[in-house]
Amino acid sequence: MLGFLVRSAKSSSVSSPYRWRSSISSTQMMYSSNRDYGTQPQGHNVLPDGIDRTSDSFIRNSKEMESVISQLHSRINQVTQGGGAAAIKRHKSRNKLLPRERIDRLLDSSSSFLELSQLAGHELYEECLPSGGIITGIGPIHGKLCMFIANDATVKGGTYYPITVKKHLRAQEIAAKCRLPCIYLVDSGGAFLPKQADVFPDKDNFGRVFYNQALMSSQGIPQIALVLGSCTAGGAYIPAMADESVMVKGNGTIFLAGPPLVKAATGEEVSSEDLGGADVHCKISGVSDYLAQDELHALCIGRNIVKNLHMAGNEGVIRNLQGMISDYKEPLYDVKELQSIAPTDLKQSFDIRSLIARIVDGSEFDEFKQLYGTTLVTGFGRILGQPVGFMVGSKSEANGIAKAGAKMVMAVSCAKVPKITIVVGGSFGAGNYAMCGRAYSPDFMFFWPNAKIGVMGGAQAAGVMSEIEKSKKKKEGIQWSKEDEEKSKAKFNEAYDKESSAYYSTRILLTLAKS
Repeated sequence: MLGFLVRSAKSSSVSSPYRWRSSISSTQMMYSSNRDYGTQPQGHNVLPDGIDRTSDSFIRNSKEMESVISQLHSRINQVTQGGGAAAIKRHKSRNKLLPRERIDRLLDSSSSFLELSQLAGHELYEECLPSGGIITGIGPIHGKLCMFIANDATVKGGTYYPITVKKHLRAQEIAAKCRLPCIYLVDSGGAFLPKQADVFPDKDNFGRVFYNQALMSSQGIPQIALVLGSCTAGGAYIPAMADESVMVKGNGTIFLAGPPLVKAATGEEVSSEDLGGADVHCKISGVSDYLAQDELHALCIGRNIVKNLHMAGNEGVIRNLQGMISDYKEPLYDVKELQSIAPTDLKQSFDIRSLIARIVDGSEFDEFKQLYGTTLVTGFGRILGQPVGFMVGSKSEANGIAKAGAKMVMAVSCAKVPKITIVVGGSFGAGNYAMCGRAYSPDFMFFWPNAKIGVMGGAQAAGVMSEIEKSKKKKEGIQWSKEDEEKSKAKFNEAYDKESSAYYSTRILLTLAKS
């Protein structure tokens, strides 16, 4: 489990023409270089290449991880199909682009997009809800990093399930911390009514979306809405509360009560366009600021809005980041080897420094307290020129942390710098707390697809529950055979392993994405 602490809190604002090391998505990190990876680097703080590429463990890890990654890509490819062929055909027949196509046309040419929480809602409900029905992620428009929040109308009409709300709020939380302009691509039927009790009334339900919008706007974080389809009921507040909004003629509509509800309440029959179309809100009500003739026109207007943004106080940060980024060095070792280092078998140990060496600039790492508390690796390095501090669990992470867990939890809780957590193996019990698990509000949290998270490992938990059940049956005078005990252990272990998997964690948004 890796925890990154970015050393300069001021530089956490990333509204800048930030260039990622290469094309990065939440499913892959691809690097290219002409460097000879067999050459041993020089320098006292350069991590050595300690990998034996001919070893059985390296070859086995590579094959096993390749299978795990292939499964991940397959699941992600599936959710990118949205609501399926029929829904996509119907959507496009209305001259509407798909949500990821909309984002792609807003982004700067050849730029990267970091999609977040792609597998949110995965197998969470009886019905399929690809990506939780909403697309979120970070990418640049005219060099300014923005947070995109795009409804997918091919999935249940873009309505909000509980997980949809949670994903929307998580994106806003990141945007607020990093001061990213929010780009809302609105195409939604509002709350999913059969689950309204879990969507509407509570503190972190649908209403929090608008609360967050108001706060960010007051803090000078731009809120921009492009209404590309329906914007119904409470969702109507998204464009109404935006700093600037755009509506597409013919497709974009905004109303608190749609035509069916108006008819039910008053008997009046009115079309969507006459009730809350682009002409109404751009010419009469003034809710929207720009009228677009079609989607491409709306997206062009959206790019121009971002181009003209002036975010006071960020210019110095942008200049500093540009200077750092232009001067960084690639890692000295092939980053593709990352998948061959961390094992899928969590009982197998490995040297976490081998991972760090393939992440930090120039593979340079100044290790702190190297000889003390050796189950934890700490130190300083740079990523794209940005100074960061590392806290990395090595081998028996949880055992080492437990000795002074309270102090470490306190330090992680009170750190006033951006925090990024990457789970590359097991994250169990107090080790999860001390290494900045979800409860400690890391700015970003990523899981590798082989990662596990839980109070303890499945086998250990099954053993504990077995002893409890055995004691219970003994008190009741019931004979529990060895065979019954093993069956009980196997059943509990299977359920526990499922709930501790990276897929389970990401579907309920414990993590942002899997890398």
